[in-house]
Amino acid sequence: MIEIDPLLVREVIEDGKRVDGRPLDGYREVSIETNVVPSAEGSARVRLGDTEVLAGVKIDVGTPFGDTPDEGVLMVGTEFVPLASPEFESGPPGEEAVEVARVVDRAIRESKSIDVKKLCITPKEKVWMVYVDVDVLDDNGNLIDASSLAALAALMTAKMPVLNEDGRVDHDKKGTEPLPVTGRPLCTTFVKIGDKIIADPSSAEMHALDARLTVGTFEKDGHVKLCSMQKGGSMGLTLDEIDTIVKLAEQKGAELRKHIK
Repeated sequence: MIEIDPLLVREVIEDGKRVDGRPLDGYREVSIETNVVPSAEGSARVRLGDTEVLAGVKIDVGTPFGDTPDEGVLMVGTEFVPLASPEFESGPPGEEAVEVARVVDRAIRESKSIDVKKLCITPKEKVWMVYVDVDVLDDNGNLIDASSLAALAALMTAKMPVLNEDGRVDHDKKGTEPLPVTGRPLCTTFVKIGDKIIADPSSAEMHALDARLTVGTFEKDGHVKLCSMQKGGSMGLTLDEIDTIVKLAEQKGAELRKHIK
């Protein structure tokens, strides 16, 4: 990956252009492959330009939380493979990895796109535990959106495991019943550089940003709804800029969903 001076990035964007030639509101090319990990209940590899992530879904039986005795559990985790970027280090998840996981998790959770009550097997005793693990294989910016796409595609291809007579998962049988997912929640990320708002920031643009806003959207009754937001960067955003970003999020979210069959 060629490093680009953030000052150069800012100068180009101030002229209403981008270093890679995209329009300010344009996303890079999206590629999605599903069922790429045979051992997982669902999986997807996503390429967003040169950013590449892999998501896998594992579903197992567990005990519900005490305050939600009749609800299943959803957990999202991310791992930054050191070879994906010189900035990544081996060891426990860093601050950025934790943020990516939380933002992706929040969009899915707050959209109510997975009916967790349907994941209850026996109240207070036994529920389905859905784990979404995202590995970052190559980082060229906008890991949140790439991870969100991969997580959703993996969840939508996931099949519920088969239980044996003892109530345990039968690992010798493949399930056919899909995980109940509706609404297709997705994250869309925008950054402010100078007085310009741009979509799907590359790594060079991430290093030049003043502010970042990720908006989670989902579909309901034929309309796009908001479900989450996450602010980043050292500077603020005006109400007009937030309004612009929300409108772009609705539009770009709809465009991204077309890539998920």
